[in-house]
Amino acid sequence: MGKNIVEKILSDHIIEGKPEKGAEVGIRIDQTLTQDATGTMAYLQFEAMGVPKVKTELSVSYIDHNTVQIGFENADDHKYLQSVAAKYGIVYSRAGNGICHQVQLERFGKPGKTLLGSDSHTPTGGGIGMMAIGAGGLDVAVAMAGGLFYITYPKIIKINLTGKLNSWVAAKDVILKVLEIFTTKGNVGCMFEYGGPGVRTLSVPERATITNMGAECGVTTSIFPSDEVTKEFLKAQDREDDWIELIADEDAKYDKVVDIDLSKLIPMAATPHSPGNISTVKDIGKINVDQVCIGSCTNSSYKDMMTVANILKGQKLSSDTSFVVAPGSKQVIENIIHDGGFESIVSAGARIAESACGFCIGNSQSPKTGAISLRTSNRNFFGRSGTKSAEVYLVSPETAAAAVITGKFTDPRDLENMGIKYPEIKMPDRFYIDDSMFIFPESVKGETEIYRGPNIGDPPVAEPLKNKISGIVTLKVGDKITTDHIIPAGSKMKYRSNVPKYSEFLFEVVDPTFYDRAKEIKESGKDNIIVAGLSYGQGSSREHAALCPMYMGIKAVLAKSMERIHKANLINFGILPLNFKDEKDYDSIDQADELEISNIKEAFISGKNIVVKNISKKTEFGATYDLSDRQKEILLAGGTLSFIKKTQINI
Repeated sequence: MGKNIVEKILSDHIIEGKPEKGAEVGIRIDQTLTQDATGTMAYLQFEAMGVPKVKTELSVSYIDHNTVQIGFENADDHKYLQSVAAKYGIVYSRAGNGICHQVQLERFGKPGKTLLGSDSHTPTGGGIGMMAIGAGGLDVAVAMAGGLFYITYPKIIKINLTGKLNSWVAAKDVILKVLEIFTTKGNVGCMFEYGGPGVRTLSVPERATITNMGAECGVTTSIFPSDEVTKEFLKAQDREDDWIELIADEDAKYDKVVDIDLSKLIPMAATPHSPGNISTVKDIGKINVDQVCIGSCTNSSYKDMMTVANILKGQKLSSDTSFVVAPGSKQVIENIIHDGGFESIVSAGARIAESACGFCIGNSQSPKTGAISLRTSNRNFFGRSGTKSAEVYLVSPETAAAAVITGKFTDPRDLENMGIKYPEIKMPDRFYIDDSMFIFPESVKGETEIYRGPNIGDPPVAEPLKNKISGIVTLKVGDKITTDHIIPAGSKMKYRSNVPKYSEFLFEVVDPTFYDRAKEIKESGKDNIIVAGLSYGQGSSREHAALCPMYMGIKAVLAKSMERIHKANLINFGILPLNFKDEKDYDSIDQADELEISNIKEAFISGKNIVVKNISKKTEFGATYDLSDRQKEILLAGGTLSFIKKTQINI
């Protein structure tokens, strides 16, 4: 029987475990990436492992998140990251070089290779046929040290593309359609593989947009074939030697096949406050738009920028709308300047932001009170923009450009009625390439001393898992709680290398009193317990959504279901992830109830469910856990760092 693309890559990379659906397998990681918001802690953890050099084929440290430098904290972290890169053999991408996923795609990604990144949108690399997976920083640190990365052998879902996109319909509309079909929950343990005749009609940047936002569905990763389109992209990047053909065999099998006819898609949008709230642009209606932000790792490529530039050529910004553009990389800026696009964007009235994550993570360009903001980024979670009252919509660059001109939510197809023709953008035969913003480790001479600013502390280490957790339900939350709800990004990110300080902002979006309650419970000698609904831990890979709770004495999370990366992060930091055996038991618990979770070790050995006693209500119920033997050992040791030290495994 033939193999699909996922099976081909996994068969070349599995080192431990058997390729059986639902089984845990350990895979070799070829490349890693980090960004500065997650990277500082990841490299502190890497240092703690005592490995003299990274053992991957390539590891890159990007500066693209905390580039707004108000105070010393971010600049100190960047100097630390540069010194770590020089010492341990890591490529360092300086601030201004671009967003990690865009730059990795341009300069380093290779079809058929594995990439592990401490950012949930690492699957962008699937646009050129990489198995690119987002993870917590500690998992990336282990991979850099030569350790394996563990996943559940996936169910593989083929998304069969036919037809061709019509004018004014974009790759963003394709992934929004996928989100409409699959939603943002219930896809843990799956991978998307794109195929069918429609694939060859999509450029690499379009494919990368689609794989980037597969993360919002909760799948492990998404991947396209590596074909002649891929070859031409890599050739234009002067990297033709990195290309291999990687396509599914004709008789390849899949767990599920979903058909999407590209020619039938129309402009779509994700409405507040989830990427899974899908509507057509036409149905939303012509509401006034206060802000338009174009860029982010999802839609900031040369093709995206030139499409916007050509739509806006000769046009002017609506008087009541703010307009921000953040090209994805220095390379994108240089190429759109060369081809005349930059002038059109600036002349239309754009404010040019640096090539960084900026507005997407709420680290700049927060909209006004009650604003309607259209963004080409990938997430519109409540409060993520930095303005809680704002209504953020996710749209294609075409739809965003239409709002720039009209000042209203506008189906971009209506621009034809204004005499604006849809621009067909041809990808360059050769990009202008300048790698001077990389610092390659071989260029660094002499011994490197690690720089540590006063905001940088050692990574906290969890206690071994107790046989009995006796604690208080510090917080009960509902469905689709994201890592943004748990620990905010934006202006608070500068404290990510200072866990005690960063922990003060835990759950502030949900309940500003959480920190004080958790601190009081911890100091009383009781454990903190979180109770949650469906799909707990959606969104960013930020391990601080587990690291800070661990620091504050949270010992268990009891949820109806939880997402892959967050669950892995909980395990990495010694927090027990449990699911309700019967979801109805969620309703029987109130915040401040006292719970007792006993005989944990015995349950691990026997494989039986865990019994949770509600002391306050004098009731009990069952809880399940989906843990491999390895994960149980990690929890019992008190997290991954403790497990490595305890077992002295050769990572």
